[in-house]
Amino acid sequence: MRTSQSLRFYFFIMLSFMGFHQITAQGCVAIRHFSSCVGNTLENNLLGPGDIQIGSNYRYFKSFRHFRGTEEEPDRVSNDTEVINHSHSWDFFLTYGISNRLYASVTIPTVINTRSSLYEHGRNERNTTFSRGLADIRVGVGYWLFDLEKNQNGNLALGLGLKLPTGNYNASDIFYNVGPEGGPQVRPVDQSIQPGDGGFGITLDFQFYRKIGEGFFAYGGGFYLINPRETNGTRTFRETLSPILQNEAIMAVPDQFSARAGVSHSLNNTISVSLGARYEGVPVKDLIGGNEGFRRPGNVLSIDPGIAFIKDNFSLNLNVPFAVRRERPQSVTDLETQEITGEPRAGDAAFADYLINVGISYRFAKSKVKVNPELMNGFNK
Repeated sequence: MRTSQSLRFYFFIMLSFMGFHQITAQGCVAIRHFSSCVGNTLENNLLGPGDIQIGSNYRYFKSFRHFRGTEEEPDRVSNDTEVINHSHSWDFFLTYGISNRLYASVTIPTVINTRSSLYEHGRNERNTTFSRGLADIRVGVGYWLFDLEKNQNGNLALGLGLKLPTGNYNASDIFYNVGPEGGPQVRPVDQSIQPGDGGFGITLDFQFYRKIGEGFFAYGGGFYLINPRETNGTRTFRETLSPILQNEAIMAVPDQFSARAGVSHSLNNTISVSLGARYEGVPVKDLIGGNEGFRRPGNVLSIDPGIAFIKDNFSLNLNVPFAVRRERPQSVTDLETQEITGEPRAGDAAFADYLINVGISYRFAKSKVKVNPELMNGFNK
């Protein structure tokens, strides 16, 4: 039978692998908020039968640096024409251990977003649009491929999830100087701050960990969101900016992906630190379905430091990934316009410098899991 001390170490081992609870996109206009349906956190998913993990994750970013391809356009900031997004999101999740290796999870996300720009308000004055509310709920299951008690030094889990179109994908606000006779007009807000995308999605994800030394673990994971729906019917009004943008008049429902890997180290029985890298983005083309409609494809490579605290069944963690490479590639509609006009065409997107992730969780443990004393002692310094 497991003692309370060994339970604490077992839980700490799980927490030390990951710096925060879910994979999330590095904040930017190109990449909307999203996280894996089944949650890519080892301490959430290494559960025994009947165990329950509940928690919440908060994320914030400010995107304002414009990129076209991999080249930044610093003049946008210097001449005050940059688009500025502030994004706040909260994920409330519950993970349930069906068996020692099989688990299920539900994530309920909420968002509050603001977007400040010139070009959406007649180009002569800066105004702000706003969105808030429930985003797209995710449910899923995951399975550890190897027996947890026999393979505590390393394991691999695969997951399958469903994204539900519960978030509003036609959220609207007042846009100034663009309506009849130059007055205000109610329009859908930009795709980057819509709470939902309007499509049923399927996620495929994985996560792994491996002991590589005394107190050191390698970790990794990722997901791919498949969005079969091509467009959601929400008007962008981009065609009012220029007739050549007619092919961007309706919002697309794009795929999304994220992957990360790194190393975690336990400083003592309650604190661990981690350092890794992450790569995430919105692809130019979807795996399934067409590619019509407006999207901002983009990708971000980030360095991801983190720190985690664990006390009994309670955990708290902080990660602050910061971007080292940002890219806004040419989209399908960019290429279509280029072929029609014979002129080079590549849209831009605004990205953040860093992202703040804060997670808190609590485990209600029912099952008794045997812990390898040798592994446990590695964390009992």
